[in-house]
Amino acid sequence: MAESQPSAAELLAGVIEYLERDLLPTLEGRHRFHLRVATNALAIVKRELERGPDIAAAERGRLVALLGHDGDRSALNRELARRIRDGEIALDDRLAEHLLRSIGEALSINNPRWTGG
Repeated sequence: MAESQPSAAELLAGVIEYLERDLLPTLEGRHRFHLRVATNALAIVKRELERGPDIAAAERGRLVALLGHDGDRSALNRELARRIRDGEIALDDRLAEHLLRSIGEALSINNPRWTGG
């Protein structure tokens, strides 16, 4: 597929800017709150488009290193959870680092204020 200009993330940024700069100041009460919720959702989608593929690849790489074999990221995550639950994998520095990074990466998309981003 040919690359679109502007990108989806750039289009979302423009919509978010319009909503926050021009529309939000004109609203009160419930409508203002709902617009804030909508702009937050759009911002999450924008960050997912921008960072999601790199984050997913990094997470998959860590999972492959931890589990010792290749696979789909979702399947690898399920396997890791099962192996932790079943006591097959101990909490060591590598696992702790993976878990902390995965949580931080998810927060960088879903709520970057929690990570200072």
